[in-house]
Amino acid sequence: MSEEIKDTNVENEENLSLLETWRGIAYNSNQTKQEYDRLWANYFNLEKGIYEKILSDPENVVRGTVKELADKFGVKLLIMVGFLDGINDSLKVQNDIENMTEDTEVNLGFDTELLYKNMVEAKAEWLYNLPQWDALIDEERRKVLYKEQKASHTVVKGKKVGRNDPCPCGSGKKYKFCHGKNA
Repeated sequence: MSEEIKDTNVENEENLSLLETWRGIAYNSNQTKQEYDRLWANYFNLEKGIYEKILSDPENVVRGTVKELADKFGVKLLIMVGFLDGINDSLKVQNDIENMTEDTEVNLGFDTELLYKNMVEAKAEWLYNLPQWDALIDEERRKVLYKEQKASHTVVKGKKVGRNDPCPCGSGKKYKFCHGKNA
């Protein structure tokens, strides 16, 4: 990826977990905007490549140690840790990413629709628009999932209770004489 992400086979000298090390690098507040943008642009490109591979053959659940998967997908160990951090909520059985080491066995068996919705949630257009989705979820269903995910964060205010309307608590009193007294 870049000089900031070094290939490491051991946890760093501060005894941070792999996940803490990844997050420390990825969200380092000491980097310039240019360094930050470059790091994430490179990461997103590598992430896209991994997703293209696992979405192409969803029946073949990817399993192995963190190190084996990093080697399999041709990425550095900490990039794989970042990928595992991102996909974990979409897995049928989540991995213990907080405590993982390079020798931790992980399983990438994902829930297809949940993964799609989580990509929409993350605004990862480069991922939820991958052509591999065509073979997994038909276009109409993807539209429904997209709308469901977008609507899940839409705040819908209820109808405002008028002063002379019956109080919604069911007391039978007008709102202005019940719960609307101090409103």
